[in-house]
Amino acid sequence: MPLSLAGGPVPAVLSAILVFLLAFVRAEDPYRFFTWNVTYGDIYPLGVRQQGILINGQFPGPDIYSVTNDNLIINVYNSLPEPFLISWNGVLQRRNSWQDGVYGTNCPIPPGKNFTYVLQVKDQIGSFFYFPSLAFHKAAGGFGGIRILSRPRIPVPFPDPAGDFTVLIGDWYKANHTTLKATLDRGKKLHFPDGILINGRGPNGAYFTVEQGKTYRFRISNVGLQNSLNFRIQGHRMKLVEVEGTHTVQTTFSSLDVHVGQSYSVLVTADQPAQDYYIVVSTRFTSVVLTTTGVLHYSNSAGGVSGPPPGGPTIQVDWSLNQARAIRTNLTASGPRPNPQGSYHYGLINTTRTIKLVNSAGLINGKQRYAVNSVSFIPADTPLKIADFFKIGGVFRLGSISDNPTGGGMYLDTAVMPADFRAFIEIVFENHEDIIQSWHLDGYSFFVVGMDGGLWTPASRLQYNLRDAIARCTTQVYPKSWTAIYVALDNVGMWNLRSEFWARQYLGQQFYLRVYSPVESIRDEYPIPRNALVCGRASGRHTRPL
Repeated sequence: MPLSLAGGPVPAVLSAILVFLLAFVRAEDPYRFFTWNVTYGDIYPLGVRQQGILINGQFPGPDIYSVTNDNLIINVYNSLPEPFLISWNGVLQRRNSWQDGVYGTNCPIPPGKNFTYVLQVKDQIGSFFYFPSLAFHKAAGGFGGIRILSRPRIPVPFPDPAGDFTVLIGDWYKANHTTLKATLDRGKKLHFPDGILINGRGPNGAYFTVEQGKTYRFRISNVGLQNSLNFRIQGHRMKLVEVEGTHTVQTTFSSLDVHVGQSYSVLVTADQPAQDYYIVVSTRFTSVVLTTTGVLHYSNSAGGVSGPPPGGPTIQVDWSLNQARAIRTNLTASGPRPNPQGSYHYGLINTTRTIKLVNSAGLINGKQRYAVNSVSFIPADTPLKIADFFKIGGVFRLGSISDNPTGGGMYLDTAVMPADFRAFIEIVFENHEDIIQSWHLDGYSFFVVGMDGGLWTPASRLQYNLRDAIARCTTQVYPKSWTAIYVALDNVGMWNLRSEFWARQYLGQQFYLRVYSPVESIRDEYPIPRNALVCGRASGRHTRPL
């Protein structure tokens, strides 16, 4: 007997679709539910009162614990007096840029309203973080750690640690984020940060308790605004095991450079005499070195920290470059699926396009701006993804940023670069400035195939690592240097490619990569969510019927 609804019998094709959907629902992966209330509150990370952004009263916000393929339902109540958005740094959002949480893809959550993010950590493992993406809110808090564990049946290339710690490090200002934002809005540069935080706390405020003889995992993320940081633990070595979702060759380091927006997992064994030890974080490549400390506390400690905190590298570029080159993919380890990470032979695939990106800084109309390929990004009046879906003209122009530096002066535009679904491309970041850069691509993990000093040329490809380059979502570019990445454009959507130096991002050093499939099939991209917020020129439009 055919299926029937209130309107009468259901056609055979629709019946088949319903049967398929019912089977899909039964096979769904687990759901994890979160309810977050975002408020302002007083915080004192550097000893002075500031207006911080709290999530459920916490600064930093709560960790997200999940397992590969989990569905995360995160209901965010915006109790701030202004619009708010959260983005998920490193979560790939497979076929689902609707949940990316940046202004190019999402309308902000209005004050006093809520929005439910529905995202899946599809085929991912590793260490990441979330942060607020609007209005320089990142300088007020609102960030927290994300850990995606492997499914129980997928082997991990190291024994289960005795404990698993989130370590959020970053530079910090004593001024409220509103003051910093006003400075940028006036077209001025920010002054040097006032300090470094570990998990939202100043010197010796962060405390990690371990048992002698046991091994612990530390997930370290640089959630700061502009400075590369060096992380080290007094008297202890760190074994690197994972970088932004990729198991690494297990190399041991005495200290580790973590650039803005990057995440690393290290194993630390409590194999020293029972006492307390300094955890030290200090700035890199700065004339003034900021340093802060936390405490590694042995549960049977015979005494507190003693002596000066161990020193680390300061302005040495070669040291950091050599360390970066030593970070490679463990080809025999399984990733989120039960096949080796090295089964995808990226080095045997011909690239179909080369994009060369050059960052720059300067004045436009007498105000400080930052650019990539001469274009300083300005937000449109409507999120680009929303405008694209509703086919609203005049919001952005495809090709408004070129594949190569123009050599001309800086100018303002809403920069969107078109790209073809399933293309395999090369992106070269070339840094002509005297400071280090950090670049992030939403929606993707890419292979960092090469980096070196000077200018990139086609001959630079001869030194590429085409076998076991690390796959990650954020890469550094050293001063007067280049970094090259390979990207398989297998994720349809409107994706933000940005500087992780937050003042630079805010003042224009970003653009959107529109990865497009002409088929416009739900096989390639999920339909717009029913609860999607609409704003700007899309106001009054409807998403889709039930």
